[in-house]
Amino acid sequence: MLAKKIERAEILLEALPYLQRFAGQVVVIKYGGSLMIHDELKAQFAQDIVMLKVLGMHPVIVHGGGKEISKWMEKIGKEAVFIDGLRVTDAETMEITEMVLSGKINSDVVALMNRAGGKAVGLSGKDANLFSAKKIQSEAYKDLGFVGDITSVDTRLLKTLNEEGYIPVISSVGRGADSETLNMNADHVAEAIASALAAMKLIYLTDVDGLKIEQQLQTVIALEEAKKFLAHKDVQGGMKPKLSCAISALESGVDHVHIINGGISHAVLLELFTDQGIGSMISRSES
Repeated sequence: MLAKKIERAEILLEALPYLQRFAGQVVVIKYGGSLMIHDELKAQFAQDIVMLKVLGMHPVIVHGGGKEISKWMEKIGKEAVFIDGLRVTDAETMEITEMVLSGKINSDVVALMNRAGGKAVGLSGKDANLFSAKKIQSEAYKDLGFVGDITSVDTRLLKTLNEEGYIPVISSVGRGADSETLNMNADHVAEAIASALAAMKLIYLTDVDGLKIEQQLQTVIALEEAKKFLAHKDVQGGMKPKLSCAISALESGVDHVHIINGGISHAVLLELFTDQGIGSMISRSES
């Protein structure tokens, strides 16, 4: 019994330098992957985020919900169509998307965090014009419909919420120049918000352990090395846009980007507060 207590004390001591370093810092977390559909993992994630806030950090959560959107489309007999990984979004699909992201998923995450003792607030890009977007328009993407790319972020509301002890939970729905509602890529939204807030860390929760090259997990990656990896044959599928977003965030002033497996219990805490971490950390500098 005493040995277990000593082991717990040692775990806390291992976390001490990180707690000191991260106090008062903004951490933007992209919530996604299979984590979003497992009740136990969702509850643990909510607890982890509330703990970050209690420890003096400023977590900001950004989420998508592609699988849930497709599920609801199937319920009404509507087929999901993708072009180059982007969902074709007509007016009806946009209505479903906003209902699922800003209505169902966002409110569920907020409720879990509040139940864990936090003060979470649900937002989308349309609230207080938090972020703006433009329609993706090109020859290749001419049939995408109401799909946008983020163009600007107004950080005033987020900074106020952070300072007042709230946890912002943001869905990836924004408004275009003509006031139309647009479906947006949550990875890009998280990167843009992290950059605008000069976040210390941007964390992507995924279904994989991190970036693997030649079947080896890359635990610590410098920015210049990450740029070279973009062209590597092992960087494909959803990892390529995440790595691209990571590079963009680092070049905009974010200190570290983490790509970790959200299917691991308490993944965020393990990555932030242990010496080894559990995933891939990409750093702006080699220090």
